[in-house]
Amino acid sequence: MRKIYTGIDIGSDTIKIVVAEVQNDNFHVLASTSTKSKGIKRGLVVDRELAASSLEKAIDNIEKKIGVRIDKAVVTVPSHGRKLKIVSGKIKLQGEDKKVTGQDINKTLEKAVHGNVDEDDEVVTIIPIVFTVDDRDNIFDPKGEVGNELGIKAVIGVAPKKYLYPFMTIFNDCNVEIIDIVFGSIGDYYSASNKERDKTLGAIINIGEEIINVSIFNKKIIIKNDIIKLGSKNIDNDIMYIYGVSAKDARYLKENFAVSSSRYADVNETVDIKISDNEMVTINQDDLAKVVESRIEELLKLSKKLINSLTNRKISYIIVTGGITELTGFNSVVENTLGISASTLNDNIIGIRNNKFSSAAGIIKYFDKKMELRDKIYSMFDNNQIVSMMDYDNGNMVPFEEDSTDDVE
Repeated sequence: MRKIYTGIDIGSDTIKIVVAEVQNDNFHVLASTSTKSKGIKRGLVVDRELAASSLEKAIDNIEKKIGVRIDKAVVTVPSHGRKLKIVSGKIKLQGEDKKVTGQDINKTLEKAVHGNVDEDDEVVTIIPIVFTVDDRDNIFDPKGEVGNELGIKAVIGVAPKKYLYPFMTIFNDCNVEIIDIVFGSIGDYYSASNKERDKTLGAIINIGEEIINVSIFNKKIIIKNDIIKLGSKNIDNDIMYIYGVSAKDARYLKENFAVSSSRYADVNETVDIKISDNEMVTINQDDLAKVVESRIEELLKLSKKLINSLTNRKISYIIVTGGITELTGFNSVVENTLGISASTLNDNIIGIRNNKFSSAAGIIKYFDKKMELRDKIYSMFDNNQIVSMMDYDNGNMVPFEEDSTDDVE
């Protein structure tokens, strides 16, 4: 069976969708799209109808690229009010051979969760830390082990139902079955994961439009998370205030003319923006870079302060992601502000090539690993859909576009 998954990340500014196939740990993007979102504020649904309409438009966009309708997905959910807790559980192994199966792992996870979730909360994710089989410990994948008892130590992440259910509702409105829900920061980590980071303690910073999500990971397990109610929109606000331009022009300047640091700016480069019927303003790239750099530095310093409040242990790495990190020179500002152990995510996957997709792509990788541990082979597309994909557009299944953004002003 071909393992093809859809990951959907709904943000305050855009809805990102990635369809990808996983083969032997290789990640192949089949299509991606980024569509303007409405009805979402600071990561929460504030207008169900607008949010559902935006999601429907994003689904239509991806359908045009793969030739079939998306009806199943793994999706990100808000981390507002989230709680992380270490839990444990044990089960007696059944069957004649007493060999651990994926089904046994599922039962052990259910046992660990039981009684550890408040009535007003919903489980978002369960991440195994380590397993035991009888008196044998430090087992990370117990499938095939033989014994009488299987134990687990895991981290569960829960969030208030009042934040999660509105998200689930808009997917229901669009006839998309949610196969799994995941915090976006976990997706970010799986986009940044490598063998070294999987062994150490580090932080992931995702700078969104209206919020910054800061998470601490220890040996690829999320242990702390919090948000800052600021984001890349504050750069737009600074540009609007200083130059007197509209919100639309401020965003245009940020995305098409600005650079992250005056070090990368051209002092002779200017652009004229009309601010009224009789008035134009000339904006110098070097001057604009100073405005942008100042705000980026502030956002990064606030993120570092939050990291220090979340853990007093030594951090081995800091990875910064989010669409704003694509600005020229952003990595230089990150290193200068946070130190040499910090860098921007280099999500250079063909078919994406943009850090704004880090959550949507990463949750697919996370979900595939989750299925692998549970010994399940799963696809979100049936055979008929896959055949339709292959036949679509004369067999050109994947329109690998460098810039896959649609309808974003």
